[in-house]
Amino acid sequence: MALYEIQKGNTYEVASLLTTITRDYDRISIHGVRRTLLERQAESLGIPLREVYISRAASNHEYRSRMEEPLLDYRGQGIDTVVFGDLFLQDIKEYRDRLLAGFSMQAIYPIWNKDTSRLIREFIESGFKAVVTCVDPKALDISFAGRTIDEKFLNDLPASVDPCGENGEFHSFVFDGPIFREPVNLIAGEATERDGFCFCDFSPA
Repeated sequence: MALYEIQKGNTYEVASLLTTITRDYDRISIHGVRRTLLERQAESLGIPLREVYISRAASNHEYRSRMEEPLLDYRGQGIDTVVFGDLFLQDIKEYRDRLLAGFSMQAIYPIWNKDTSRLIREFIESGFKAVVTCVDPKALDISFAGRTIDEKFLNDLPASVDPCGENGEFHSFVFDGPIFREPVNLIAGEATERDGFCFCDFSPA
């Protein structure tokens, strides 16, 4: 939704997507999404993708060290702004702002402080489609792993769970929507538990 808002505004040109990959698993860090699906997503969005590899138990120091090269590269190209999709976690926002300040860059947050119940319904009504790839079983039953985010999903969520999963209750993968050239076709595999989380293993169709 942050990307969607930026592109609708026509104020910024999006030069690249940037994300971290856990080297040990060859998957997006935390979300557990296969790198192959990430690359198909970027291709369908029509935006170049840069992947930063970190270790399974990466510290903040390692994260910053690994992010240094791409951020310096972008800064050298005249890019001085990074967009994030954070919603309301102030400590994470402050961490990102401090990180970028070290590279003479700034962050913008297009959906910051938006009501998450309204935002997720706007997401669905706009035609975006997503599946739940990771669940924190301390916050949400593992049966939610692998589900499509739709009205039934929202109705079934406990009141204690943020509908956008902003507190880390769940993570997702967007596979279609108005800014996609074509859907990213995928197949749900088995659910597995690892490092205290439950992951649904999606593969390219």
